[in-house]
Formats: sequence, C-alpha cells, structure tokens
Amino acid sequence: MAGHSKWSTIKRAKGKADAARGKLFNRLIREITIAAREGGGDATANPRLRTAIAAARGSNMPSKNIDSAVLKGSGQLEGVSYEEITFEGYGPNGVPILIETVSDSRNRIVAEVRHLLTKHGGNLGQTNSVAYLFKAKGVITVAKDAIGEDELMELALEAGADDVFVDDEEYEISTSVDAFEAVREALINAKLEPTTAELTKEVDNPVMLTEENAAKVIKLVDALDDLDDAQHVYAGFDLT
Repeated sequence: MAGHSKWSTIKRAKGKADAARGKLFNRLIREITIAAREGGGDATANPRLRTAIAAARGSNMPSKNIDSAVLKGSGQLEGVSYEEITFEGYGPNGVPILIETVSDSRNRIVAEVRHLLTKHGGNLGQTNSVAYLFKAKGVITVAKDAIGEDELMELALEAGADDVFVDDEEYEISTSVDAFEAVREALINAKLEPTTAELTKEVDNPVMLTEENAAKVIKLVDALDDLDDAQHVYAGFDLT
C-alpha cells in the first residue's frame, strides 16, 4: 500500500546539503574502502561493496575515485587505515541514537561523539543498549515524473519490495536487506535510474515527540552528522 513518507523531505534536503559540502563523496569513499577491505575487491562477490559502488555512481562520483577506493581497501594501493566504530546513546526525551563512524583515530571520535551528545541533552550508552532496537532496511527513491504510481508499485512489489511511499517529488521504495539488490536491479532493467539507493536503519516503535521536542533531536542528529568521521546517524523518533 502506498503512503506518505514523513521524513523524505528532510532526508532529501540533508542529502543535498551533504553533496554541496563535498562530504557525501568522502563518506562513500570510506564505505567503499571498508567494504573492499572486509569482503574483497570483487563487487560481484561482495554485496556490501556492490551496494557502496551503486550508491557512489548514483551520486555521480567519478569512476577513478571509485576504483581508487576499491584498490586501497583491497590493499593494492597504500591508503589511510580506517576503523569502523559504532556508538549507541540517547538523545533528548530518551530517543535512541545509533551513530556509525569510520575513523583513523578512535580517541578523537569517541571524544567528539560524547561531547555532542552531552551538549545537546543526551548521553552515551553501553554496547547493545539501543542497537537491538534498530532494524536494517533498504530505501530506494525514484523521481515521480519517471513512472506512474500503479506501474511502479507493480514493478517494485513483484521484485520483492515491502512498500512504496509517495510525496510531491518522488517515490520511496522500502525493502528488506535481502531484497534490496533485486529491487534496485529490477528498476534499472526497467530503465528507471534510482535517485538514491541505500541501506538504512529504523526502529519499529519510535519515541513519539511534539514538533518542539523533535526539533531538539534533529539539531543533535545534524551536529553528529556533521562530524567528519560520521557515516550514518539514526534516531528512533516520530511526530505525534
């Protein structure tokens, strides 16, 4: 059943801001590097790398940048040694926060995350304090003028999508992690180039907030998201 995705406008605006700052490319390069290091440089045999490269191409990253990141991650080129560090904590009103980072300095990023959480009325939690609340899913967006709603729903659902949401400018397709690649490929085979295609995380039972309290959480999420080493920041809340 198609519906409206409340946060799609916010996410889209944030994505544009990241691209304008050049930060999006840095995040994508780090993700490609880590994916190649963990699963090898062959994208056909490495689903995480395949997804990372697809996201990079969808953001118009030059092929030479992608190739360089793969070579560095697989050890064929010398590069910075990155470490994946995930933080768990709480924002204002007890909203669960999950922060995924890739850093070359554990001490620096720990201090930065702790400082921002405290500054904005939150606190750093213990391992597994909130991570279990967040479930991974795929999100693919397609421009609304590229295809009719009924046609897209039929195509996406037949390929394994869970749902399709609609707003004024785009469709947002929700998938399981396992179905993500199949749905993305089905769209491409139908000559529909996704605007974005990414794996994300959401909570099943978000904390319900007023607009005023939600604004405080968004301010914290934006501050965490602006950290150089931040890859993804997830907050489990919604509007009442």
